[in-house]
Amino acid sequence: MATDTLSTSQASVERTRLIRASLRKRHLSEAIFRVLGLAAIILALGFVALLFVDIVRKGAPAFTQSNLHLAVTFDPALIKADPAPVRAEGQSDADFQAANLKWQRDLALLNWNKVIEASLRAAAPAGYDIDTKEILSIAETDARHEVREMFVADPTLLGKTVDVDVLASANAVNWIRGNIDRSLGDAQQQLSAPARALIDEFVANGTITNGFAWSIFTNVDSRAAPASAGLLGAFVGTLWMMLIVIFLAVPIGVASAIYLEEFAPKSRLTDFIEVNINNLAAVPSIVFGLLGAAVFINYMHLPISAPIVGGLVLTLMTLPTIIIATRGALLGVSPALRQAALGMGASKTQMVFHHVLPVTFPSILTATILGVAHALGETAPLLLIGMKAFVAAVPATPLDQATALPVQIYLWQGNENRNFFEPRTAAAIMVLLLVMICLNGVAIYLRSRLEKRA
Repeated sequence: MATDTLSTSQASVERTRLIRASLRKRHLSEAIFRVLGLAAIILALGFVALLFVDIVRKGAPAFTQSNLHLAVTFDPALIKADPAPVRAEGQSDADFQAANLKWQRDLALLNWNKVIEASLRAAAPAGYDIDTKEILSIAETDARHEVREMFVADPTLLGKTVDVDVLASANAVNWIRGNIDRSLGDAQQQLSAPARALIDEFVANGTITNGFAWSIFTNVDSRAAPASAGLLGAFVGTLWMMLIVIFLAVPIGVASAIYLEEFAPKSRLTDFIEVNINNLAAVPSIVFGLLGAAVFINYMHLPISAPIVGGLVLTLMTLPTIIIATRGALLGVSPALRQAALGMGASKTQMVFHHVLPVTFPSILTATILGVAHALGETAPLLLIGMKAFVAAVPATPLDQATALPVQIYLWQGNENRNFFEPRTAAAIMVLLLVMICLNGVAIYLRSRLEKRA
């Protein structure tokens, strides 16, 4: 009897030991899993932070610009033009406008670079030896247009001297910021030795100063004057495309999902449609670009490089995402809600639109905005419909030629003046990321508000 009791006690002790060992092993596994999960999160956040820090570090210089402060003299010896036309008594509006346009054309034919050159020489040390081409390379090429427009707006400036701020050239900016190695020989430099020395003199005496680069937000892209190139045209083109996507993809996608999930009879046709929608969500975006070029441009003859085409292509690309997300939200609604609504006498349509949809609004809205934000960053389909063309204008309508922020980033990244445009490329990425973050923030805010109401 004592032997049986001892044997039972030993077995109990052994079971307890095994259970404790199993628990220690389980707790150790859980601890390791938590540590690995936390490490994965920290590592992912670290890579994201590294990406943002690197982009900000590279893009921050692009938000400052080098300005030349010049005393511009509108010398009558250089500006040999007739006085501005004055409307004669009885002269029609058309005749006066024609005379004014002729006067402006005559002014455009003058060599305004001489005015800029005279201003630069006046700012340089007395007797500084530099030729015309070298000294003009310091100022941006559109400086002559700015001075001419000032004179067109106020012809009484003839013979006067006024202070004017113009942009320094992209090559001058590279030299000032050290984007190019100063120890390189003259043959490897973008500017001549006299021009580089004069730039250093201008920086020292305050003729060249740095200021906030408003031009990156207020100007369009420019090849002739890289220092004045901006994102306004690309931003407006992107805005037009996003409006088209929102007004087309959202109602069509949500309506399609509601019909397929709530009203469509289960059949081979609906199964075929569902399979194709799921397949379309996985199709590479470049395929949608090929489709857009073939259908909207070649067949429907819509204008190339227009936001209307880009918006339609991005709509096709975003539709599967919105449909799948909306159907998932509808599937997540409890069947009890449907049954309760039908039991209270509501029709199927009333049940869907008055009871089911309000519950799914937060999820649908979030999926929609995330889909639009995803479309915002697409580049490949836009390249195939011609939006990589250089467009130096702000699109007034969706039918005007335009580019988009992702394409503008692509174009600047491939610019031959890499030293100057690398910061601008990073700055454009910052603007694009800011727009996407704002869209995601709006989605989170609206979702939280709608969830509270629900």
